[in-house]
Amino acid sequence: MVKQYPNGKASTHIHSLAPGDTLTFLTALKGFSWVPNQYPQIYAIAGGAGITPIYQLIRGILDNPNDKTKIKLVFGVNSEQDLLLREELEEFKKRFPGRFEYVYTVSRLEGEKEGLRTGYVTEELLRGVVDGKGEGAKVFVCGPPAMEESLVGKRGILDRLGFEKGQVYRF
Repeated sequence: MVKQYPNGKASTHIHSLAPGDTLTFLTALKGFSWVPNQYPQIYAIAGGAGITPIYQLIRGILDNPNDKTKIKLVFGVNSEQDLLLREELEEFKKRFPGRFEYVYTVSRLEGEKEGLRTGYVTEELLRGVVDGKGEGAKVFVCGPPAMEESLVGKRGILDRLGFEKGQVYRF
């Protein structure tokens, strides 16, 4: 999934490709080597288009019948229309009750909407999501620079919640 930006050279080019066309990358794309059941619980925090690597991780975990990892997703967006992959995530919640949960938070939500919170990914919101002190858990983060900085920067939210540096992975 690639978001197209109005003046984006790369995104415009990618969106001009047809099925069957190829695209070559001249660099390695950083990823995370997942080991099934390595962590009993993961917290996935995505902002906007940052859902794309988070979704791949979630899908890989849930599609493996031998992996019993529990997943809690916090997905923050600007508007309800920005909730990419919403149907797929809601299907995971139906198929994997007790293993997959999500919280959607929308900064510019018009009116009350069932299943949607208004606001940003804040410390208060995450305190309501994280079980205990997150011991043995892994946190995956991908989003806009300002969101990531508030989460993992010096004395960031995740640090204040008790997560150690080695427990957090930024895509």
